Amino acid sequence: MRIRSKVNLGSSLYGLAAAAAVVFAVPAWAQAEGRGENGRATQAGGGEFDAEGDEIVVVGSYTTGEELDSATGLGLSIQETPQSVTVMTAQRMEDQAIRTLSDVVNNAAGVSAKARDSSRNGFSARGFGIRNYQIDGVPLQWGGGDEAGESLLDMAIYERVEIVRGATGLLTGAGEPSASINLVRKHADSRELTGSVSASIGRWDAYSVSGDLSAPVTADGTIRARGVVRYAENDSHVERLHDQTLVLYGVIDADITPDTRLSIGASYQDNDPSGTTWGGLPVWHADGSRTDWARSKTNGAEWASWASTNETYFANLTQNIGETWSVEIYGTNSVNKGNLRLLYLSGQPDAVTGLGMSSSAYGADTERSQIDVGFRANGTYNLFDRSHDLVVGASYARQDYESLTYARDPLPPVGDFNAWDGTYPAPVWGARSQAVDLRTKQWGYYAATRFSLSDPLKLIAGGRLSSWTREGLNYGSMLDFGDKNRFLPYVGVLYDLAPNHTVYASYTRIFEPQNSRDRNGDYLAPVAGENYEIGLKSSFFRGALNTALSVFRIEQDNLAQPDVGHTVPGTTPPAQAYYAARGATSTGFEIEANGEILPGWSVAANYTQFEAEDADDNRINTLYPQKLLRVFTTYRFRGAMDGLTIGGGVNWEDTSYSDTINPITGEDERLEVESYALVNLMARYELGNGLSAQLNAENLFDKTYYSQIGFYNQLAYGEPRNVTLTLRYQF
Repeated sequence: MRIRSKVNLGSSLYGLAAAAAVVFAVPAWAQAEGRGENGRATQAGGGEFDAEGDEIVVVGSYTTGEELDSATGLGLSIQETPQSVTVMTAQRMEDQAIRTLSDVVNNAAGVSAKARDSSRNGFSARGFGIRNYQIDGVPLQWGGGDEAGESLLDMAIYERVEIVRGATGLLTGAGEPSASINLVRKHADSRELTGSVSASIGRWDAYSVSGDLSAPVTADGTIRARGVVRYAENDSHVERLHDQTLVLYGVIDADITPDTRLSIGASYQDNDPSGTTWGGLPVWHADGSRTDWARSKTNGAEWASWASTNETYFANLTQNIGETWSVEIYGTNSVNKGNLRLLYLSGQPDAVTGLGMSSSAYGADTERSQIDVGFRANGTYNLFDRSHDLVVGASYARQDYESLTYARDPLPPVGDFNAWDGTYPAPVWGARSQAVDLRTKQWGYYAATRFSLSDPLKLIAGGRLSSWTREGLNYGSMLDFGDKNRFLPYVGVLYDLAPNHTVYASYTRIFEPQNSRDRNGDYLAPVAGENYEIGLKSSFFRGALNTALSVFRIEQDNLAQPDVGHTVPGTTPPAQAYYAARGATSTGFEIEANGEILPGWSVAANYTQFEAEDADDNRINTLYPQKLLRVFTTYRFRGAMDGLTIGGGVNWEDTSYSDTINPITGEDERLEVESYALVNLMARYELGNGLSAQLNAENLFDKTYYSQIGFYNQLAYGEPRNVTLTLRYQF
């Protein structure tokens, strides 16, 4: 069945015009009104920025004046970066009670998350999966949400999250042309004793306690330490599902000399769930009709668990050279371990008797260890009587991944799935055997410069010479593929139309090796992703409010397609041969506003719309929504109601689906997540002396929706209404 998905042009233009009116007209109105006393404008979180001086300090806001290294490495602001960039700030994460990386993706601009089961979520942007991650700008080789604990990463140890959309090969190397997510750790930046402690309770017996303490180690504050601890435990709207999480983090930041800074630290996260689901609920009954389960229905067993630990050690040394240059050397060692005891149920149960389901158990111990080292030098140089910026760097990463799987005895019958309550007997696990033993290496050399052609005109040009290889055992097959010395260019042009208003155009590229061979036995060339983007970025109130409008086109080529009738020579049994085909395109626009539009009134609003199609104009990756609206706003009262902050927002996404065949009737069928909107509210009251109470309500109207349907022809329900109360003390 051929599916064509075309966005109505009139609707697209109307949506673009309406969104533009909100994003750009409101700041124009607010620009004349948003000043506090003495020429200072205040932030929703209680911070201030200087309306007259040169230095911008944005505190407690939904935007940031920090330099960003996640796109170019040049240390540019949001407005100076010629790509779409969203920053999820600490204030916004606090206001929305955002706890995990999945929560970030579900609330940020232009990205979305789909549940695969209770332990995994798949992330996407602009129609393609997200597999590129960074921590403090260091690229990581994660499994795109499939590894234990990745999408459940706790946000307690991170100051903010930077999301750069489009191809990001300059800094991240291999991956898809979707987005890169950079997690920026908290650091010991305070020379005085500061910190916070908090405790929360919520629905389904949820509670957590956390502490964040920063203090000087030496009297003059040249050596400082910071520690974070968080413990959380909760049941779920899904029967038998229980989660338990422990997070520990410590970092020491030392000014060894006025020009030398050293950071060393470690983090640890332990996820210990029970009643874990693996996959989703059945879509069809035995007669081919659709199922209609309660949202609390589980397919997990009470003994099932996808437990994981993540342990990371890092060091970073920065040396300033003169007034304009610095050199940074970094190293990171991380170990992610998984302990999997899972149960998978499949089939179509009888609507009356519940019979017809089959079971399969899986036990494995996994370990992914990764070492990252690299250096980066950046600064300025003079040419033709103008000052320009330059960054050069190199990085190397090695990842060793192994999975040891357990044999098991045959499982008893499932019985009546309608009455399933998770009390299914655990299998008897037998001997372990090596299923996966892979080594992945990635290294590269990169450079980029920003030419100041004139005061309003800047040109960014650079590239990366990137290599990626993988070899080893993978479930009975020996792998040995990759690509070396692939050049990934980066070009961006920016022009200041007026102070604080910049138009830009950029071209970025990325690649991803693929383990497919042609009829001659040769590996296919890597999948190549290219991103073309033009846009307008504006800032107001000296950086307190940022807006952006972008139009983009992504092209992905060399995607492996079956070469019908041909096999790979020398393979036993004969392996299917493939050819590199014209790939996919994604074309669309995004519009976004983040920051403060009036004193005390902060907003994060964005709308994304795109079409992702293959070479025959068929919609691709249909499980990813192609329209997203995310709005959240808070207002902090003054005067008689001083101390009260209220806020709310809505997350809306359009239809996503999977086209499949009904296994009973044999007819084509579409499994669809209908468009839905989730409304969230919050209120916080500052009780005085650093103590505050905050109430968050998520999915306020208790909307029933699928968090996914179509992944292996199964389904899962999203979380019902949830309410959380948090007490916080800051000092």
